[in-house]
Order: sequence, then structure tokens, then C-alpha cells
Amino acid sequence: MIKSLYGKYFQKSRSFLYPALGIRKNSKFSPLGTYLSIKNVIGPEDAKLICTFKKEDDNKEFELFEMNMLLENPLFLKKISLDEYNIYIFDFEAYQADWFNFILGKYSRLSNVLKRAIKNYYGQNSMEYEYMDSYLHPVEYFNLYSNLLDIDTDSLKKIGELCDACDINKETLELSEKDLESLKDLF
Repeated sequence: MIKSLYGKYFQKSRSFLYPALGIRKNSKFSPLGTYLSIKNVIGPEDAKLICTFKKEDDNKEFELFEMNMLLENPLFLKKISLDEYNIYIFDFEAYQADWFNFILGKYSRLSNVLKRAIKNYYGQNSMEYEYMDSYLHPVEYFNLYSNLLDIDTDSLKKIGELCDACDINKETLELSEKDLESLKDLF
């Protein structure tokens, strides 16, 4: 049961979009970060999810994970190797309506397919999923949140969503000049 508001900013792309890749939250390998854009290279309007993973050279387990979950993923577009980490880019054209609802903070309007992927990612009985469920199905939680926020339910219904929209600046990967230079020929 939700007893308090989740007050800190969390990486929305990781919570709402990354689950579409079909990778379990309890996977041994987690991204360092997920992003909607790479500054001066890919914009949020391009519908590309950017995931960074630590370089795991000579790690057979990671090589297997990389092959099965990243490189063979139906949404996989491109891998970019940098000195400190690898960037994996996934094409979300198939989720274009979800992508734009996500950017607008309209999480309750995400498709049932993506909502199911999010549920599977977190596991139905986790506390994290309870928060996510409240964002995906806000109508069921208006009374609870109106009590937590000490506002009337009608005011909350007018807003319609229980989670703030993503912060594009916090969802943008910024690369060093050297790394940007190495990407120049790739795009």
C-alpha cells in the first residue's frame, strides 16, 4: 500500500520505456543510464531509446546477455563503443504513440502492451510496481493521492496524471567532445 509520495526525480525512460525491451529488472546486468536523446546527435522526437552499459570486456556472461537481450532485440538499431561504456540505441517507431504520450507525461494513455511490459518488468507484487500502477491507472488511486496531497479529489481528476512528465534535460545523454567527434561519422 502506498503510504507516501515518491518525491525524488527518477529516470522516467528507464521506468516506462526500458521495460519494452523485455529485459527483467532482476537481470544481472543493468544499464548505467537510459535516455531519450544524445545531445546534438539524436533528439527526443526521433523515438530512440539510448541505453548505456558498462564495458564488460572478457565477461562471457555479459557477452551472452548482450547477444540475446540487446543485439538480437527486435528494437535494436545500433551499438556504439566508447572508451568507458557502450551505447545501445533502440528504435521505438513501433511504439510511436506510446513514445509521445510518455514525453507528454500521459502515462495513463500508454498502450496495454507497454503497460503489461512494465508490470512484467517490476513484478506485480513489488512496491515499485504499486507506484508504477498508480501512474498507469491513476483513476484507481485519485482518492489515495488526494489524501496524501491534502487536496480535493476533483482537483486531482482535472490534472489526470499522478506522475510528473519527464525532464528532457535529465533524459539527455551528454557526451564529451572526444566522444561526440567519434559519433560524427555514424549519424
